[in-house]
Amino acid sequence: MEVNNYIPRLPEHVDCSIEPVINVLSGKWSFLVIRELYRGTKRFGELQRKIPGVSPRALSGSLRHLETAGILERQVFPTVPATVEYTLTPKGQDLYQITKMMKVWAAKWT
Repeated sequence: MEVNNYIPRLPEHVDCSIEPVINVLSGKWSFLVIRELYRGTKRFGELQRKIPGVSPRALSGSLRHLETAGILERQVFPTVPATVEYTLTPKGQDLYQITKMMKVWAAKWT
């Protein structure tokens, strides 16, 4: 019996339908920021207190990344010092079922 060892070559770049989700959730802190914003609008300091171990620099980077991706919106109030609040957009709220399923999977397999 002959075994076919042919492995088809894939193009260098293959579009993946879940790649956009992975790009949004790929940062170490992104998932935790989104989790906290499901519970409502938060200020930077509140997010930092709710996410143990996140540095101000890492949190700022995650917030910028999520804002650029359209997952959250940043609202600046003209106070001294400036007050900034972060809220999930409808696009960010739409991630809820995905993150819920990830939590179920983690509970089952970890």
